[in-house]
Amino acid sequence: MIADNFKHSEITGKILKAFFNVYNTIGYGFYEKVYENALSIELKKLNLKCENQRPVTVYYEGNIVGSYFADIIVEDKVIVELKAVDLIIEEHEIQLVNYLRATEMEVGLLLNFGTDPQYKRKVLSNEFKKHFRS
Repeated sequence: MIADNFKHSEITGKILKAFFNVYNTIGYGFYEKVYENALSIELKKLNLKCENQRPVTVYYEGNIVGSYFADIIVEDKVIVELKAVDLIIEEHEIQLVNYLRATEMEVGLLLNFGTDPQYKRKVLSNEFKKHFRS
């Protein structure tokens, strides 16, 4: 199920640099939207194309069954899911994997602006998820 762990590593490296810049500048304790806005500024400073709150449609057997908004899509290649919680838990990681399953994107980053900065990188090859999209 998991694919090449180095896929888009140059982009994810820049995203992580931006994440730590934001965390070290404003710390923890804000709502996710504050971090989303600050992270977008940092990503643009690194010349990365990013789109906040992009709608993503979820399909089941060719039928639309739901939708969600991805926090940030970077370079149309990486989904960034933001949290501002004490700890990343399994449900957060599953949420990110499901977001990957619903799109053509194969790489996701889960960034947590909690009391200690945390991140998880997930890679899911498209060959394993074709039946989840129309």
